[in-house]
This record gives sequence, structure tokens and C-alpha cells, in this order.
Amino acid sequence: METLQIGQVARRTGVSIDAIRFYEKAGLLPAPARSSGRYRLYDARALEDVAFIQKAQRLGFSLEEIRQLFAIQRNPDEVCENVRDLVAQKLATVRKKIEELRSLEVGLSAALSRCQRTLGRARRHRETCPVLRDMAARVIKGHAYEG
Repeated sequence: METLQIGQVARRTGVSIDAIRFYEKAGLLPAPARSSGRYRLYDARALEDVAFIQKAQRLGFSLEEIRQLFAIQRNPDEVCENVRDLVAQKLATVRKKIEELRSLEVGLSAALSRCQRTLGRARRHRETCPVLRDMAARVIKGHAYEG
């Protein structure tokens, strides 16, 4: 069985050495064997685990959620429904964030339009920035700018 040092794992997976150490401290990767010189020695399973962590993080899963996914993956008694439930929860969270970001986008777009109109008139006479004026008057509600 081939063993790899941490630098080799980092190069093969594209993950930093610090991230690999962090995954170990967080309990996502088991403590590796050590060489006589105290170098960490990883096996093929560690490469697969790091790749799994990377993919799960790209899908937006937190480290705690990844820990849960590992537990399900490694326990043959666990069922796919548990993974489905985790994915459904993550999807609901992402959709909520998208909704909030769309609302923020609308507000920022309105603020930008007001700034552009004001700047067009500013050459003729000096005017207070409408966005700052409205913010000072607490016209901002939630995350969306009400302009």
C-alpha cells in the first residue's frame, strides 16, 4: 500500500497543507500514521476523503454537515434518505440566500440609478447624495434599499 506525505497529498488534491491539517484537527480526517521521522503518512483513503471534502464544500456543505455525510457513508446501516434530507436542507438554505441576494440586487440597482440621476444634475447645482440622505433618514428596510 502506497503512503504519501502531506505535501504529496496537497499536490495531488490541490488542497493546501494547512487545510489538510485543519481537516485532521476538525476530525474529518483520521490521524495519519507517522514515519520514523514523525512525518505524516497518508493512504489512498485519505486522498479520497480530501476529494470528498472538497466536493462537499463546493456544494456548500459546512464541516459539520460533511462530518454527518462521512458518518452516513461509513455506516452501512445508514440509508440514503439521511443524505437526501441533508441535501434538501442545504437546497432550502441556498434558495433562501438567493432570494435575499435578489432583493439586495434590486435595492442596490435602485440606489445606483438614483446616484446616476443625481450626478447628472450635480453639474448644475450641488445636491446631497440621495442614498446617504435616505440611509440617514432610515429609509433602508431589511436588506433591500427602498429608494
